[in-house]
Amino acid sequence: MTADVIALDGVRKTFGDFVAVQGANFSIREGEFFAMLGPSGCGKTTTLKMIAGFEQPTSGSVLLNGNDVSRVAPYKRNVNTVFQNYALFPHMTVADNVRYGPKSRRVAKSEYEPHVNEMLEVVRLADFAHRKPTQLSGGQQQRVALARALVNYPSALLLDEPLAALDLKLREAMQFELKRIQREVGITFVFVTHDQGEALTMSDRIAVMSEGVVEQIGTPEEIYNRPASLFVAGFIGSANLLPGTVTQRDGDDVVVDLIGGATVRATDGSGHQVGDDVSVMLRPERLVVATESNADGRSIASTVIDVVFQGASARLRVALADGSEVIATVAAGTDLPFLLPGNDVHLGWTPGAAYVLTGHPAHAGATSDDIDTLEAQAQN
Repeated sequence: MTADVIALDGVRKTFGDFVAVQGANFSIREGEFFAMLGPSGCGKTTTLKMIAGFEQPTSGSVLLNGNDVSRVAPYKRNVNTVFQNYALFPHMTVADNVRYGPKSRRVAKSEYEPHVNEMLEVVRLADFAHRKPTQLSGGQQQRVALARALVNYPSALLLDEPLAALDLKLREAMQFELKRIQREVGITFVFVTHDQGEALTMSDRIAVMSEGVVEQIGTPEEIYNRPASLFVAGFIGSANLLPGTVTQRDGDDVVVDLIGGATVRATDGSGHQVGDDVSVMLRPERLVVATESNADGRSIASTVIDVVFQGASARLRVALADGSEVIATVAAGTDLPFLLPGNDVHLGWTPGAAYVLTGHPAHAGATSDDIDTLEAQAQN
């Protein structure tokens, strides 16, 4: 069984009357790529700083390799941190930047030099060892910072939005580079980001945070397909949330009378009972557009509002009977001549594509995936 490198036991952090982190209880495994994901101000960076030692918990404990390090200075913890600002020494070569850490701790050159060369090979910068940071691209500078942080083989590497300063194409390329490097060195990576795509692409597990609370921890597939709350469903990618009430149970499925008027069938993973207020989650890419409805409770009538071409796909926006808007994704080039504004269509889905969540969203229909604060929280 894989050992836990980091564990948070009832960790709470306050700044005056403001509660930044509330009762965090989770562990991070050896060799795991673990992401902390959430909107700005959710507490993810504060949590990372408590692991690093730059902040101390108000209560609770931070454990590293089984030892309580809650009051241990950062330089005495066997973790290293890479920030958005790589903080490379401009007057030093790439190799000198990497060897700075072990050299400053007076480690023998014969001991650290092989590690320096090894790390430069891992980050694919051996041919750039004698260049200065100003002679490198943004992605190359980031890899130097990674090599410098990894050269001492810490128990964990902590990364605070290290891709934020890169342009989109380079950022996407570096996502795969980070994962490759992590697999090669086998060290635990703890990655803080507000970008859902980054977290889904690189992580073994994700902790989704909101207002200081860890809403859910799971694999990317679990987080995306079986979110634990309306917030998680809305924050991770795009989701259509349709409120209603459970009227019947049928094995793993429930029948839901939607507020919008339709009766649909969806998968239930939380044991909802008849009479419960729920929301049916439908991901846009799992919807199928047709001119006729299904008879098995897996379709809903709608009217086309507009169709937007997006390259490999087209984004279809439709209105339901109650006026709420739903988003569906169809492959670009698909011959669907009936997809014209004003036309009536039916959105269908296969068994397992619709998932039931507790509560009603603040707004029915499609959630936004391009802003930090999403109004997909359950109403009290």
